Amino acid sequence: MAAVIQQNDAHTDPRRWWALGALVASMLTLGFDLTILNVALPTMATQLGASTGELQWIVDSYIVVFAALMLPAGLLGDRFGRRRMLVVGLCVFLAGSLAGALTDAPGLVVAARSAMGLGAALVIPLGLSVLPSMFGEEERGKAVAAVTASMAAGMPLGPLVGGLLLDHYWWGSIFLINLPMAAAGIAACLFLLPESRDPSSPRVDALSTALSALGLGALVFGIIEGPTRGWTGPWVLGSFALSALLLTGLVARERRAARPMLDLALLGRRVFLFNVLAAALGTFVLAGLLFVLPTYLQEIGGSDAFGTGLRLLPLMGGLLVSARVSTPLVRRLGPRPVVGAGLVVLCFAALLGARTDPGSGYGFTAVWLTVAGLGFGLAMVPAMDAALGGIPADAAGSGSALLMTLRQVGGAVGIALLGSLVADTYAARLDTTGLPAPAAEAARESLSGAHAVAERLGLPALARSADAAYLDGMALVLVVCGIAALVTAALVALFLPNPRPAAPPAGRTADVPDTTAPDRPGPEAESSPAMARAKGDGGQLTA
Repeated sequence: MAAVIQQNDAHTDPRRWWALGALVASMLTLGFDLTILNVALPTMATQLGASTGELQWIVDSYIVVFAALMLPAGLLGDRFGRRRMLVVGLCVFLAGSLAGALTDAPGLVVAARSAMGLGAALVIPLGLSVLPSMFGEEERGKAVAAVTASMAAGMPLGPLVGGLLLDHYWWGSIFLINLPMAAAGIAACLFLLPESRDPSSPRVDALSTALSALGLGALVFGIIEGPTRGWTGPWVLGSFALSALLLTGLVARERRAARPMLDLALLGRRVFLFNVLAAALGTFVLAGLLFVLPTYLQEIGGSDAFGTGLRLLPLMGGLLVSARVSTPLVRRLGPRPVVGAGLVVLCFAALLGARTDPGSGYGFTAVWLTVAGLGFGLAMVPAMDAALGGIPADAAGSGSALLMTLRQVGGAVGIALLGSLVADTYAARLDTTGLPAPAAEAARESLSGAHAVAERLGLPALARSADAAYLDGMALVLVVCGIAALVTAALVALFLPNPRPAAPPAGRTADVPDTTAPDRPGPEAESSPAMARAKGDGGQLTA
């Protein structure tokens, strides 16, 4: 009873909105960094001499570390204080950004990005984990939308500011801009965010953490190296086998643990599983698009870095608009039709974009990017909110970390798989007939390399062949994204529960839960503060 009273007091504390502002500032920093790097990839390919595979590692090193360490990061916050670990994470992110700005080789940039991933792993799950304890069911959707939209708001700012920096300074300036942003987030957390913890949470399992990091790293290595080493080569097949072995060991260890770090029981509940699947698919598609689009807009469309940022605004604008309208739609219709409709819209946008050809103007690109942004917001915000609603309050840190881990695995696989599809298709369809071996190799490594060779040797036909080959690869990526979104929409329509607020019958204070419901929680979950709150609200259980 005391726990429920304490929880209800937190839900009426006026400081919760100031605390939400601190979280928004922190998430804005990470959203800002995400797109500022993607718009810089063509510049880094030229100034660092990085190949497509190295660019994939620069992006994916951040995500692999991020995804692998979010689970232990959530537990560290539960045990030692979520605000404290948020501040530590922002400090690590700041240090990694400074190191990245001072390096001059692709391998060192990968190392700096890994450090930044460690910082982000502490920030994002803990930022989400405090929301259920701060906001009641009616307000939680708005809070989730604010945090999600803050990362989305950083996305259009990243390319614009990054474009201005890249047009006047060297590529490392895109990391220096993170320093004041991270410092502002640290100050906001220290002065505005109340401390919260759960000392009874499980201890961090070092072996499970290692199995997670190495297993995911081996999977990404195999996908990225497949186009260059051969999909049936020993290194690639060996990395896939090692990944399967390590991840199987992780699942087996966690299933035997008395208090597991990876709460697999949550995946047995449809409301969590299928919402996570929808969110992971959205992250898969978004991460892949943000990897392939800047190269298309700069190398084929002829935009500079700042112009690329401007041309990505329709995607971000559509996302922000649909993130805002998704909460009232869910309140009226329930999450299932909104999430499913968002995925269908995303499928339509991807298949429309696959029709892009060398003669397509930017107007056509802006249309399908806007539609894609609308689909992202409609699918991801309600899915995230519903998944968070299915996590008991006393497992907020580890549960939200699991949610974000699976989302970021989707992002890492999206960049690795979709980037490799582009690279594989591009190299296979590029016509290098008659070129000297070194020039042909340079042209096959990246689109920017092919344009440089074509300019140096005076071969406009090579540049046209490279543009067509890259567009073929991008079209394949978009078709894969569209099919994946449609399949996920079908699964959501068939299996995702659709709870909606309902007025209690006359003479009763709350609906009696359906004991035959497939997602009915066990006794421990029903006694948790989150479930007590849901029952007290007089509506159907959303968990």
